[in-house]
Amino acid sequence: MIEAPPPAVETLSVSKTYPNGTQALQPVDLTVQQGEFVTLLGPSGCGKSTLLKMVAGLLPPSDGRILLWRQPVDRIEAGDHRLSFVFQEATLMPWARVQANVRLPLDLAGVPRAEADERVAESLALVGLDPFATHRPRELSGGMQMRVSIARGLVTRPTLLLMDEPFGALDEITRHRLDSDLLDLWQRKQLTVIFVTHSIYEAVYLSTRVVVMAARPGRVVDELRIDEPYPRGAAFRVSPAFSEHARRLQDSLQRASAADAAVE
Repeated sequence: MIEAPPPAVETLSVSKTYPNGTQALQPVDLTVQQGEFVTLLGPSGCGKSTLLKMVAGLLPPSDGRILLWRQPVDRIEAGDHRLSFVFQEATLMPWARVQANVRLPLDLAGVPRAEADERVAESLALVGLDPFATHRPRELSGGMQMRVSIARGLVTRPTLLLMDEPFGALDEITRHRLDSDLLDLWQRKQLTVIFVTHSIYEAVYLSTRVVVMAARPGRVVDELRIDEPYPRGAAFRVSPAFSEHARRLQDSLQRASAADAAVE
C-alpha cells in the first residue's frame, strides 16, 4: 500500500495577539495538501496576511504550531522542500538590472554564479521576461515588475509558494493575464500555492479551495471547494458555474459581516 504524502501545510490552533492586546487572529486549524491552490479571502483586517506570514516564518504565532511537511517552519530548508514568499509590492532594487534582482536570493545563499545565472534565465523564461534580463525596474510596467518578483520567488525552485495580494494594485486586464499565467506555472512546476486576495472573482478563478475569513477579530468562517477543471480560460469567467461559486462566496462573506454587525 502506497503511503499518502504528508500535508504541505498544517496550522494547529494558530493564533496571533499583539503586545497591545489586539487579537489579530483567532485560533486557526488549516490543512493544505501538496499540489493544492488555496486562497485566503476576506476583508482588510481579517488576518489573511498575518496567517500567511506566520506560515512563512516571518511572524511568530502567539499560540499553536505550524508544520510544513510535518516539520517546524525553521527546519524546512534542511529537507527537500523550499518556500518562497511574493509580497504585495514587487520590492525590487531600483538600481539593479532585472537579472540581478532575480538572482538576489541565490547570491544570499552562496550559490555559485554560473549555476545562479542558469537558474535566473530559467525563471525569467517561465514568466516570459527573458528578453528583459538587462532592463532596470523603472523601464518596466507594473505588471512586468510583478513578473520579476514572481521570477525571484521561483528561482529558489520552491515547492510552496506564498503570495500576499501580488496583483492587487494592477489593472483588471493585467491582473487577469497574470492570474492565467500563475495557474500555468502552478501546474507546470507542480507547486503548492497559498494566495491572499480581496477579490471574490480572483479566488474563484484560481483556487481549488477558498478559505473565507472575517475581521474583528480575524478568523476563518467558511471553506468552499471550487470543483472545476483546469486549465481555466476566459470562458470560465463568464460561465454559470463561475457565477454560482462567486455567489456562494459573496453569501458567506455577507453572513460573516452581518454576524459582526449584530454583535456590535
